[in-house]
Amino acid sequence: MATTTHTVSIKLRPDTRSRLQHLAEARRRSAHWIMREAIEEYLEREERKEAFRQATMEAWEEYQSTGLHATAEEVDAWMASWGTEQELPAPQCHK
Repeated sequence: MATTTHTVSIKLRPDTRSRLQHLAEARRRSAHWIMREAIEEYLEREERKEAFRQATMEAWEEYQSTGLHATAEEVDAWMASWGTEQELPAPQCHK
């Protein structure tokens, strides 16, 4: 599978560049490798956060339109029963 890469330029403060170089040397990796890994990890983390934010907004909009919900007490009781002999079914949403 061939992938195309594009060169991107980034300006770093001298202290950041120095830290990057020291870490690259310690890890026996190139500064380029560390920057690429850092960017990929950042994007994955932020994409997960954004997906969670979107799901939260969708759930809030659904609640606003339907009023259906389960109380914290109902959910707490259900979760406390997990793994016990008397495991409860998931609480039903209600108004």
